[in-house]
Amino acid sequence: MNNENPDENAGADPELIKTGVSSRRIADHLRSAILSGELAPGTRLRQEEIAEQHGSSRIPVREALRMVEADGLVTVKSYSGARVAKLDYEEFDTAYRIRERIDPLALAQSLHGITEDDIARLEELETEVEAATSPDRFVLLDREFHLATYAGCTDRQLLSTVTRFWNTTQHYRRAYAQLIDDHGRAIIKYEHRLLMDAIRRRDPVDAERFLSGHIRRTRITLAERRELFEKH
Repeated sequence: MNNENPDENAGADPELIKTGVSSRRIADHLRSAILSGELAPGTRLRQEEIAEQHGSSRIPVREALRMVEADGLVTVKSYSGARVAKLDYEEFDTAYRIRERIDPLALAQSLHGITEDDIARLEELETEVEAATSPDRFVLLDREFHLATYAGCTDRQLLSTVTRFWNTTQHYRRAYAQLIDDHGRAIIKYEHRLLMDAIRRRDPVDAERFLSGHIRRTRITLAERRELFEKH
């Protein structure tokens, strides 16, 4: 019998396996804490404190920090250590201008492969976003909704880049959610409905146009609040 899929851990060093599991667990915790706002931009991440918190050595912590750095959530420098990623205004503006281009590209590609089940899930998420009453709940669901619109995109590199920019700008979307009033929420609802209509019709031209404008409006709104980007 030909074994096409042997156990990838067969013969591996048990200590290396244990370290890898610990690294992923720590990375998952850091990722969740940063995306939820528990760890604010600029927060120092001390390896010894993280290791103590998770009952591990510093080796899996270093690997975990490399993982979340690759996600765009952490910056690691040789002499100053690791910190939660923080953008100044120019970096934020550049990130959002890039998003205005690559997010619509991922969406247009997604329309070739998106399924009816994917669309049904998007409709559920759209309803949940509209019903969200707290900024944190809105940010969580809005992120899930938009990333789910790319379900039909098969370009892994493009999706990875899109997700990394979403990660890097997460804190600023949370700030945006705290700033908007009822009128702003009504506009978001209207834009989401336009986007969903284009997705149902598999219309890449409208989908790209609506999404680009949606992202641009957030950028312009936050540009009026430069204090959010002041370095400390």
